[in-house]
Amino acid sequence: MFPDDPERFVHVPTSPEKNAIELSPAIKYTLADLGIKVSTGPVVDFRLKEHLRAMPGPRTVPLLYPGHFTHGGAKWPIEGMKKPNAIERNADTEKWLYPSGYYCVVRRFSAKEEARRIVASVVEPGVFGDVPVLGFENHLNVFHDNRRGLPSALAHGLAVFLNTSAVDEAFRRFNGHTQVNATDLTLMKYPSREVLIQMGEWATQQGELTQSMIDDKFGTVAA
Repeated sequence: MFPDDPERFVHVPTSPEKNAIELSPAIKYTLADLGIKVSTGPVVDFRLKEHLRAMPGPRTVPLLYPGHFTHGGAKWPIEGMKKPNAIERNADTEKWLYPSGYYCVVRRFSAKEEARRIVASVVEPGVFGDVPVLGFENHLNVFHDNRRGLPSALAHGLAVFLNTSAVDEAFRRFNGHTQVNATDLTLMKYPSREVLIQMGEWATQQGELTQSMIDDKFGTVAA
């Protein structure tokens, strides 16, 4: 058990060696230190079923599921998708929607055979056109600033950090299941806000990021 862990969770590592996250003096900040929160996506689709739409139309806004995210970004809408692409914005749904902006999202579930447990993507508002709000479905964890978007570079930096092999390895050591909860992400330690912003600025200057590029960048900030 970590003595400074306010939740007093018992962590059972799968190997005795500490990994790069635990060993790095630069990875020591909580989300509270960074002024960031993470929450489970508030839209529970079966409770709002009558307001869901297969494709966008009048009075609808984007509804985002894990299936909308690939290779770090979003594709929306997706024709023929089994899940709805939109939710009607009205008095019954308004309180479940977030203002359009930059967010970092992590899917909550993965299959046992998948290479990664933590898969992070950036929500870029330009993908969705001129919409005022977005819906995040319950199978996503959303990093936000009091239910509002983050600075672009910070959202990108969070995604880079969370997509490192070191973070995935650290998560697997202390979590034997395939679910990633908001509590798990809250209890993690992160680089400083300044370092995350630098990582995000670097990421947006690159083309498509490879795993080796992400891990090499992490190596420069973790020392």
